[in-house]
Amino acid sequence: MYVCLCKSVTDKQIRRAAARGVDNLYELRENLGVASGCGKCASMAQSILDESNASHAQPTMYVPSSA
Repeated sequence: MYVCLCKSVTDKQIRRAAARGVDNLYELRENLGVASGCGKCASMAQSILDESNASHAQPTMYVPSSA
């Protein structure tokens, strides 16, 4: 779906940017132009970016210490 109509940016493009390491709206704006026009897409773009980055996070391994 289109997230930013001004720059014709889709949710898939945002997810791909997140997979490449983009982790904040400033970097997303620099890479794709999101939220650089009218700005109405900023909150949706941020939500997709946050969701994508959460799914790419590495799981933390729990190693119990000896008592």
